[in-house]
Amino acid sequence: MDDESLRRGGSIEGDRHGDWMVRLIPGGASAKVYRCPGCDQEIQPGTAHVVVWPADERGDLTDRRHWHSGCWRARDRRAPGVIRSRNAPRYG
Repeated sequence: MDDESLRRGGSIEGDRHGDWMVRLIPGGASAKVYRCPGCDQEIQPGTAHVVVWPADERGDLTDRRHWHSGCWRARDRRAPGVIRSRNAPRYG
């Protein structure tokens, strides 16, 4: 996916760490396994999620990260550096 096609359909979200380009990836468009930086769990193919990268000139598409949608929304409520066990129970 090139820079322009990824930016289309995205939005800019700001938080205490800066501004971020955020794009929803529908489940049908997700064909690879990614590791979510929010929970350190895998995002399986076919799972809707968001792809995020810095919106300023310091960031580019090589800085993009794939997050579970819920993890992205909860990013400011979590302690930094928390690594969750891959065997932890999952709720929801």
